[in-house]
Amino acid sequence: MFKIPFSLVFILSMILLSTGCSDSGSDSSEPSVNAAQGDAYERAYSPSMGPESAKVTIVEFFDPACEACRAFYPLVKQIMERHPEDVRVVLRYATFHEGSDTVVRMLEAARLQDVFVPVLEGLLKAQPEWASHHAPNIDRAWEVAKASGLNLAEAEMVMNSAEFDQRLTQETADIRELKISQTPTFFVNKKPLTDFGGQQLYDLVVSEL
Repeated sequence: MFKIPFSLVFILSMILLSTGCSDSGSDSSEPSVNAAQGDAYERAYSPSMGPESAKVTIVEFFDPACEACRAFYPLVKQIMERHPEDVRVVLRYATFHEGSDTVVRMLEAARLQDVFVPVLEGLLKAQPEWASHHAPNIDRAWEVAKASGLNLAEAEMVMNSAEFDQRLTQETADIRELKISQTPTFFVNKKPLTDFGGQQLYDLVVSEL
């Protein structure tokens, strides 16, 4: 049986104990009808990786500025690589950190330009350079996004669009409905990961195959 390397499990445990990202507030506005297509686990606009026909869908509520989300990303990729036909990942935005809403808008702009994954991975890799709980360096995040393939001029044209506003409002509504209070939060085929950890996530995925 496949096991997550002990060193990775240990690192994840330490990060989760010390830096779990929690909700500090919520938006009371209501989402649009178009943004609401789907359900609280996955919306029509939600970014996803992996085949639509996969037996298992991992839904992760994540914050691009969250240290634990950054630590979990290689593990989630490892699971997908081990089960390329059977596992799909859906990412949901939980903007609990200051400045995260701007970075999420960068990611949505990157998706329109078909560079979502390289920009996401670039931002996660460089997270210590731009993310701060109290004073995020958003200019540095822009630099990283550009170096990862984002066309900044095109991104700036759509960053503050009504469509992006509606999506972030819907994310907030779904976070409230599912009672998400920290990141990352995982669901596997809509089953919550209650015993939190890397190996536990993999074991839950395998149980659904």
